[in-house]
Amino acid sequence: MIPAVSSPREAAILIVDDAPANIDLLRATMAQQGYQTFVATSGERALSIARRVHPDLILLDVMMPGMGGLETCRQLKLHAGTEDIPVIFMSARTDTEDVLAGFDLGAVDYIAKPLHMAEVCARVRAQLQAHSHTETRWEQAQRLRMIVDNMAEGLMILETCGRIQYSNPACDAYLGYGPGQLAGHAIGDLLAAPLAQEYLAWFDACAADPGAPLASGAREVAVRHRDGSAHPMDLTVTPMHSGGEQVFIGLLHDISHRKQYESSLERAALVDPLTKIANRRHFDRFFEQEWQRAVRSSEPLSLLVLDVDHFKLYNDALGHAAGDGALREVAAILQAHAMRPTDLAARYGGEEFVVLFGETGADAARALAESIRARVEALALPNPSSPTSAWITSSIGVATIVPNQLDDIAKFFVAADRAMYAAKDAGRNGVAAVDAGSSTWEALRAMVKL
Repeated sequence: MIPAVSSPREAAILIVDDAPANIDLLRATMAQQGYQTFVATSGERALSIARRVHPDLILLDVMMPGMGGLETCRQLKLHAGTEDIPVIFMSARTDTEDVLAGFDLGAVDYIAKPLHMAEVCARVRAQLQAHSHTETRWEQAQRLRMIVDNMAEGLMILETCGRIQYSNPACDAYLGYGPGQLAGHAIGDLLAAPLAQEYLAWFDACAADPGAPLASGAREVAVRHRDGSAHPMDLTVTPMHSGGEQVFIGLLHDISHRKQYESSLERAALVDPLTKIANRRHFDRFFEQEWQRAVRSSEPLSLLVLDVDHFKLYNDALGHAAGDGALREVAAILQAHAMRPTDLAARYGGEEFVVLFGETGADAARALAESIRARVEALALPNPSSPTSAWITSSIGVATIVPNQLDDIAKFFVAADRAMYAAKDAGRNGVAAVDAGSSTWEALRAMVKL
């Protein structure tokens, strides 16, 4: 018996092998070690799963029919979303040339068959630990720059005197400046004189007593565009210390965008024609908007990913017309649970739905998910071919986060999606929840040195 290991976070392992016996043994062993597992029996399927769930490590058989392990690894390393996933090859071919070919393609390890599970566990554990410590300080700074440069919100770094030290591309675009042109300007160039003086007095107070800075928060202000026009925006200013220097992080959010977003023509283009709820495009834009609002307000954000169980079997047994009707009834249930302006239910594709709940904590989100699951089952729509239930059922994944500017919205979606797969692995017709975690403002200090 190989002792299970405890981990602060459940890692996801993708097992790729065409031999059922190997898959069963590896999956059972990895589960015993506390890892979440995904399985593919071909290279093509492995690429699809890897791009969707972003596993933490891939155990890849070299010899497979069709796309072999070497070609699969090459394709993984060519795709931006999977190139950094560690790959461990498994093969009975241990000639030096075969091993070198695997390493040349980017594999991190090579395990000889027949597999010894104790060795497999040790190598997997070592690679997961090594992968988690590979980021250097330079890489962290580059990641921060990428995050800040791609933020939807404007960000400025201000000195105590009110001089703008740095502005991100979103801030430049908001105010009509080119890259780097805002640096050196004063806060008085952007705000009316009385408001600018108010902020400068606050900056001086923070500098005089760094141990007890005054509270800051979002406020609606009129910010002067480069062309002289005034734009209504939310401005949040937060004091920070870095290397003995007092600086202030200013966040700008253009609140006029919401009015444009709510136009009737825009809404008409964002509805799924079958279910009459929001489509994927609508959801993606709303998701980004609510994510940024949650960052500003420090309120929790919860995401549900729902998949109708065995829907293909339902279509095959009763026909696509019945399937369309079932999707409409599921969508109506989701819509009935997303009634607030901060909520949105959407059809994300096929039989997959998503629901976003703003200002909703983990316990409330799980209760909502359980209510949805029960209501779907209570529809009592017969699914005669389903091995799970006599009725249409659903599997729901739930993720909750209180995001900040350093968190990754895509990884949050992946967390909810993985939870949905966990609900399926547990037998379907259930709810699985995950805490997506959060970064801290401390990491933003590196921006001052960029």
